[in-house]
Amino acid sequence: MSVFGAGYAAAYDALYDEKDYESECDLVERAFAEYGEGGLRTILDLGCGTGNHAFPLARRGYDVVGVDRSEAMLERARAKGGDVELLLGDVREIRLGREFDAVLILFAVLGYQLANDDVVAALATARAHLRAGGLVLFDVWYGPAVLHERPGQRVRTVEQGDRRLVRTSQGRLDLRRQLCTVDFRVQQFEGDRLVEEADERHEMRYFFPLELELLLATAGLSLVRLGAFPDFEREPGEGTWNVLGVGTTA
Repeated sequence: MSVFGAGYAAAYDALYDEKDYESECDLVERAFAEYGEGGLRTILDLGCGTGNHAFPLARRGYDVVGVDRSEAMLERARAKGGDVELLLGDVREIRLGREFDAVLILFAVLGYQLANDDVVAALATARAHLRAGGLVLFDVWYGPAVLHERPGQRVRTVEQGDRRLVRTSQGRLDLRRQLCTVDFRVQQFEGDRLVEEADERHEMRYFFPLELELLLATAGLSLVRLGAFPDFEREPGEGTWNVLGVGTTA
């Protein structure tokens, strides 16, 4: 079963139309100002998807390069236009031969790296593209909250004119591997008639603070801040499913 295939990619932006990407870009800029050294103007967006962080940041004057492993997602991004270089590649392996002021690994992209070697490889990619004093920003699922709240079944419905988009998700935990497996079914209806359907299975890793420190250190990075996301000033707790990490070159 593919991940972010054509069917899911086609519905992706509609499913996340309520996600406040502009506010998240505001937070990125606040982190740049607080933790960055010198002016940060160049950004590598690893796992850029359909470009919902890359394009707003480019409009704010940053030079942004986006990388994603899903051609279907990149096709959606390219259709939006905008001044962002978009490249197909695996975040664990790609090497562009240039450095950036900052690397973003947002919207749980790091959680799709399931094994320790995968996580370290993705972080090593970030390190390989960072100038001295550069920043890496990433958000992940926070282990204490995942274990406290537990995944369940969720249904999201989006009205699109005469069409209705329904995504059903069901999650379950693998405690040994620190994974949450989520089965998605995305259905499009015209009235009561089903016109399109796609199924995907996403495995997502969740993380704990000391583990993140060790994984970043293995890749030559230092964790300087781990805060609730999007309420970054707040310390994460059992009710904080998402956290944002800021790292820098060690």
